[in-house]
Amino acid sequence: MSPMPRSAAPVLLMVCLLGAVAAPSASATDSQTTAAPARGQRMQAVEAAFGEPSQRYPAIGNPAISRWDYPGFVVFFENDHVVHAVRLTPTG
Repeated sequence: MSPMPRSAAPVLLMVCLLGAVAAPSASATDSQTTAAPARGQRMQAVEAAFGEPSQRYPAIGNPAISRWDYPGFVVFFENDHVVHAVRLTPTG
């Protein structure tokens, strides 16, 4: 098995950290899905569809990985394309 490419490390780290902070929990509200951007969408399309994010984190690494927080989901971008969107569910 070959080692993980260096370009994947920042994405994996951010997804793991986000999962530790806001791990989804199964509940009756799981059937109420929050719409989230699709993989491959450009930043401009995400902003047009979902509005201004509540928080933008600057890009880090090479390729540039950035994060936008919205109520209900978080979006990770590689350069200006969505690589992952994570729905957040309340815990407890």
